[in-house]
Amino acid sequence: MEFIKAFIVGGLICVLVQILMEKTKLMPGRIMVLLVCSGVVLGAVGLYEPFQEFAGAGASVPLLGFGNVLWKGIKTAVDEEGVLGLFKGGFTACAVGVSAALLFGYIASWIFKPHMKKK
Repeated sequence: MEFIKAFIVGGLICVLVQILMEKTKLMPGRIMVLLVCSGVVLGAVGLYEPFQEFAGAGASVPLLGFGNVLWKGIKTAVDEEGVLGLFKGGFTACAVGVSAALLFGYIASWIFKPHMKKK
C-alpha cells in the first residue's frame, strides 16, 4: 500500500505541474522554482511533515521534497548558529544530493554523448 500511495501522490504532483505547463505561460524553470518554494513554505507552516508521512517517497522525491530539505537545513542552522545559519544551512542540508546530481549528470553526458539541437 505504501508504494501505491507514493505512486498516486507523486503522479498527482506531476499532473498538477503538467497542467501548469499546458494552461499557463510559465516556463519550466519557473515552475521548478515554484515547487521548491512551495516545499519550503509547506515545511515552514508545518504541513509538509504530515504530508510526507502519508505519501512517503511520493512527497519526498519531487522538488517539493528538495524545498523541504532546504527549509530543514536552514531551520537547524539558525537554531544552532543564529543569523549566519540563514546563509549556510540550506547548502549544508542539500550538498550531498546536489553533488550526486552533478556527478551522475556528468557521467551520463560521457556515456550518451549529448549534442545541441539545431534550429
